[in-house]
Amino acid sequence: MHLTPNHRVAVLLHEGIRGSNGKTGLTFLRYGEAPVVAVIDQQCAGESLSQLTSIECDAPIVDSVASALAYQPDVLLIGIAPSGGGLPEVWRQEVKQGVAAGLSVVNGLHSQMASDPELQRLLRQGQWIWDIRREPQGLGVGSGKARSLPCRRVLTVGTDMSVGKMSASLELHRAARFKGIRSKFLATGQAGVMIAGEGIPLDAIRVDFATGAVEQMVMRSGEDYDLLIVEGQGSLLHPGSTATLPLIRGTQPTGLVLVHRAGQIHIRNHEHVPIPPLPKVIELYETVARAGGAFASVKVVAIALNTGHLDAESALRAIEQVGRETGLPCTDAVRLGGDSLVDAVMAE
Repeated sequence: MHLTPNHRVAVLLHEGIRGSNGKTGLTFLRYGEAPVVAVIDQQCAGESLSQLTSIECDAPIVDSVASALAYQPDVLLIGIAPSGGGLPEVWRQEVKQGVAAGLSVVNGLHSQMASDPELQRLLRQGQWIWDIRREPQGLGVGSGKARSLPCRRVLTVGTDMSVGKMSASLELHRAARFKGIRSKFLATGQAGVMIAGEGIPLDAIRVDFATGAVEQMVMRSGEDYDLLIVEGQGSLLHPGSTATLPLIRGTQPTGLVLVHRAGQIHIRNHEHVPIPPLPKVIELYETVARAGGAFASVKVVAIALNTGHLDAESALRAIEQVGRETGLPCTDAVRLGGDSLVDAVMAE
């Protein structure tokens, strides 16, 4: 499945624009190929999307799926990830209304919709439900064979979850393509898969097969591109994250880009877990990647700094400070573009 410029998308984002659960929808708004014709958020209905999000999109914010139908969408994309992985019943009823009105559905939630008998009965010819978080078929355990590939393989890693690894990866890919490099973005989360049209939902894959799934994805593309940019997940620093190590082992990266939110000093929602100084974090990732010599040495080649919460002047100061602290190229790729990241990746 792949959303194309021929689709017209309405994004379900209730409480996701001002809240903390809208990362999927907001990322699609910024990077998705298909045009978004309406955003559904009862909390922000009638307000300016670009003013609220700083994303260049003039789609109206409406209060319901029923209101969004006036803008003639053909796809409803669920852009929120409520706690627990399922939609509240009142929002599920809105999805049902959308399907009854002829909309196809892109579903990034853990709860599956394509097998829902109630929704199945409403589907007409040509309608579909794309459940992204489904484990791929034919997986095995990892074997480290991606090290044999001739291409460069860059993995974004983070000091925390939700610090901007996917955005940094997409900006790096965009800049690489602009420079004429044969680059491919490999998605590992629901929003990335929605944007790329392919990839793996790493958090839906059984842990024994996670490395194998990453390896399989990388091996499929490694002979056809000069640069593979793999979307990072989680963090080695986060007490609840299991995703980062399978990505390191499955990718067998030739370079790492460390992503950090400027000024963040502890893991979000876990104040008892501090984020060490960035040189220590760099040392950690390089040590784990090498595993005492079992695998090739790999360096953190650049820092992608998330400064979205800062004004322009403060952002530039933060970028300069982190560059001095780490001795590495540092930029906010969303704000300033990914050229310096590409230069660092290709120089390594």
